[in-house]
Parts: sequence; structure tokens; C-alpha cells
Amino acid sequence: MAEGWLDWTTIRFVTFEEVGLPVESSDTRSVKPLAYRVVWRFAQQNQMIILTANRSMKGKDSLEETIRDENTVASLPVMTLANIERMHERGYRERCAARLIETVIDIENSMGVGRIFVP
Repeated sequence: MAEGWLDWTTIRFVTFEEVGLPVESSDTRSVKPLAYRVVWRFAQQNQMIILTANRSMKGKDSLEETIRDENTVASLPVMTLANIERMHERGYRERCAARLIETVIDIENSMGVGRIFVP
């Protein structure tokens, strides 16, 4: 794992609630379908990377469709956990953390890619 990275870079994780974004009332695992564009735009405007397990491509307002419609060469990527069920495994979590760190440290090479699967 990337040891010592906190000595020279800062990564802050925030929730939708902390930044005032809407969350789905009937399913706390995802945002409301129409809110994906709001979340995407908020993240881009505030120079934030979205970390999600959402890979749904259903509907014109899905996160995937939002990425396809709104992504530019200057857009920050969406980081998608490849297998949320494996997060209980220490080795998997460490690989995910390392991938997140590598992306943040070298963010200019990830601009405009749309989505990055972690690990």
C-alpha cells in the first residue's frame, strides 16, 4: 500500500448529507434517479471525486448516462467499487485504498476518463 501518502496529500470523504445533497428515502444505498445529474454537477463544480458502488445503466438519468452526457476532458472521474461485497476483506480494502490514493495523486491522468473501477 502507498505508505506515508497522508504526509503530502489530503483526502477528505464527505457524505451526501454533509454537503446537502438528496438521498433516496426508500433505499439508502442510492440517490434518487433524477438527483444523479445534481450530484455529478455538484462534484464537478466543487472539484470532488464521486466514490460509489453504483454501476446502474438503467434510464436516461442513471449515473452512467449522466457520465456519458456530461463528461468532458476536464471532468473528474467517478470511482466505482468493483465488488462491494468484498469490502470485508482486508486485502481488498487495502487494494481499493491504494487505487484511490494513486488516482488522487496523479489526478491529471484521470481527467475525462468518466469512470474508474476500484481496485
